[in-house]
Amino acid sequence: MIRMLIRVGINLLTAALGLLVAAWLIPDVKLEVGGFIVAVAVFAIAQSILGPFVFNMARKYADAILGGIGLVTTLLALFVATLFPGGLRIESPVAWVLAPLVVWIVTALGGWILALLFLREKANGAKSAAK
Repeated sequence: MIRMLIRVGINLLTAALGLLVAAWLIPDVKLEVGGFIVAVAVFAIAQSILGPFVFNMARKYADAILGGIGLVTTLLALFVATLFPGGLRIESPVAWVLAPLVVWIVTALGGWILALLFLREKANGAKSAAK
């Protein structure tokens, strides 16, 4: 249960970082302060739900895009997050190309690094307690 909560926290934190970095680097990506929490929550939930769906669809119909599932899922999650007013807006085709790349890179790297830090400590703590 603790491990799942850590993963949820990591997912939310990396989603927030990814959206902030995209808004900072890409001029046509707008993230409003009032809707930031909603945008992060919607993006994280959409990415969690769409990930397995996109994987299964790609495996069934388009094996060639299996490597790009993270990017496709990120693009779809960004689209879903833009449907909620007052949070995230992506205003140009170039931003629609760049935003998924930036958000995907930040969430992937952040997820790997934070999982390594937090889940390794948890595993080391469990080993110490067992001795």
